[in-house]
Amino acid sequence: MALAGKLVSEVEINTPPHRFYKLFKEEINSIPNISPNLIQKIQIHDGDWSKHGHGSVKVWNYTIDNRAEVIKERVEFDDKKLVVRVVGLEGDVFKHYKTFTGTYQVVSKGPNRSAIIFTLEYEKLHDGPPYPDKYHEAMNSLAKDIESHLKK
Repeated sequence: MALAGKLVSEVEINTPPHRFYKLFKEEINSIPNISPNLIQKIQIHDGDWSKHGHGSVKVWNYTIDNRAEVIKERVEFDDKKLVVRVVGLEGDVFKHYKTFTGTYQVVSKGPNRSAIIFTLEYEKLHDGPPYPDKYHEAMNSLAKDIESHLKK
């Protein structure tokens, strides 16, 4: 059984690509209001709210499988390719995984349409931990919640 892996999915949304990307880069503090069942709180560890800039560190409190969890992450942006990369630093996922990195890439699919390609890369500590399907599904759900918010 492989210890390292990658999960990839694509979700199409009715939102211009730059609008979705901008929310992650400049309006990250609004996500707990957009998806309160999933994300309860985001705290600044290093950086500020005005720019969730490249290299800033945040602590996310979220609920998955009816269980409260926390992750500290460092974010990386590629403004040209509309890529948001979140590198896990510490938190509950590291009870089972050595590395945990999520990437959103926003791709234009026409006027006011985008595809969000979500990639979750991980390395398990040993053969026992489950695959991180629930985290991958949660990030896809977050993309749909953001779409609903942006359409208002």
